[in-house]
Amino acid sequence: MKLEIVKENPVSHVCSMPILFVHGMSHAAWCWAEHFLHYFARHGYISHALSLRGHGNSEGRERLRWTSLNQYVSDVAQAAGRMERPPVLVGHSMGGMIVQKYLESHEAPAAVLLASAPPQGVIRATLRVALRHPLVFIKANLTMSMFPMVKVPQLAQEALFSADMPEDKVLSYSSQLQDESYRAYLDMMGLSLPRPERVKTPILVMGAADDRLISPSEVEATARAYHTRAEVFPDMAHDMMLEARWQAVADRILEWLSMRGL
Repeated sequence: MKLEIVKENPVSHVCSMPILFVHGMSHAAWCWAEHFLHYFARHGYISHALSLRGHGNSEGRERLRWTSLNQYVSDVAQAAGRMERPPVLVGHSMGGMIVQKYLESHEAPAAVLLASAPPQGVIRATLRVALRHPLVFIKANLTMSMFPMVKVPQLAQEALFSADMPEDKVLSYSSQLQDESYRAYLDMMGLSLPRPERVKTPILVMGAADDRLISPSEVEATARAYHTRAEVFPDMAHDMMLEARWQAVADRILEWLSMRGL
């Protein structure tokens, strides 16, 4: 599979571990390139952002609707396999569930879950969206396309960004959103959920207090499943890597990795 991988090398000191960032639904590598890639490279990490198949400039767009979560896991395995050593994994939203599933059968020195879909699935998140926008939700399911949920900037902002995000940024980010696999959505609803008991990798679980997709209580449930403590950031929405306070999130990840000697 030909996959887009955006890479940024450190200018000076190089840390021993590479980092691989995995995006969520309807996003691609661009969401990490905005802030995180450069910032982590500046702190010495060889930083990689993957566009899953059917996303960004990766191939597979024509088969996107029926792409499974396990196929996305294969993409992460392919990207990680190109590196000299297993990378630290950072997954956002759906990317967080992909990382969870990847860790069931692959080694990694550490992993970070940002506003991740919980191992129990996204039924609660789905109900919240359906109650707010029933007609849009019905259209998405009738057409088997997730794009109507974020197709217009107003819907994208409500789902992903804080209310005070500048309009120009909302327009810029929302213009880069795309359709998502309907099969992957069904997998996250319950067809193919993670098995936390198989995961031995240390995990940092982080969430956003103002997230309208993944609630703080779901972030805490994810942390409990991996025998750790959730860290919920105030005044932030779902796309934590694009929010105004993204640096606070990045700094906490860097601190946690440093504490682990990575």
